[in-house]
Amino acid sequence: MNNYFRITGYHKEKNVCFIADSNGRFQALWEFSAFLVSKGIEIVAVGKYERLAYSNIESAEADTDCIIVRACDMGRPNISNGIITIHGKFYENRK
Repeated sequence: MNNYFRITGYHKEKNVCFIADSNGRFQALWEFSAFLVSKGIEIVAVGKYERLAYSNIESAEADTDCIIVRACDMGRPNISNGIITIHGKFYENRK
């Protein structure tokens, strides 16, 4: 899964946060990040599949057209001890 990426983002104007996965749409993590930044999203956390650890989010199927929103909520995401949580969904990036 060389191009499976997860990004946690926050949109200040809408006051909404999300965890989104891309499995095949982008060839590099920076491309996924740049796409979201171009939409006014603040990047809170990023990760590649190999670094995703402790999580209750299942891996997304390969999809070259879509970005898969795994969780969303109002406000900023909760980050505690390296664990990112949004609306009951959580994950941690391995170091």
